[in-house]
Amino acid sequence: METIKLVYPVEGGDLIEAGEASSKMKLTLKKLGLPQDVIRRASICMYEGEINMVIHADGGQAEVEVDADQITIRMEDTGPGIPDVAQAMQEGFSTAGQTARELGFGAGMGLPNIKRYSDEMSIETEVGKGTTVTVRIKIPQ
Repeated sequence: METIKLVYPVEGGDLIEAGEASSKMKLTLKKLGLPQDVIRRASICMYEGEINMVIHADGGQAEVEVDADQITIRMEDTGPGIPDVAQAMQEGFSTAGQTARELGFGAGMGLPNIKRYSDEMSIETEVGKGTTVTVRIKIPQ
């Protein structure tokens, strides 16, 4: 399989359209005929990252690369950054505002879910500059 590259812009603050990028990616992965479990795991990671970009940053961009062995999802924003990554990785910890919480978001499960459903996860962040979350999901051969 040739490497396929996909790019999805994510608009910040738009909780109505939140999830659109992950839905589009899921549809593309289905068309590629990838295993259902791989699609499910990639979609969960993408959705959680997308929601984080919508809630905590002024949007961002998700770049997805699919090759024969793995899916790599790189989600980058120019938001406030994460002051304490270890704390942010704790289930239930959230800095989401009241509006997001009233709509059912901000439960503090985003980053923990990304870690749970990916094979590899890395976070690069700088306070005041933004955050990049990169995940890899292996495709069984």
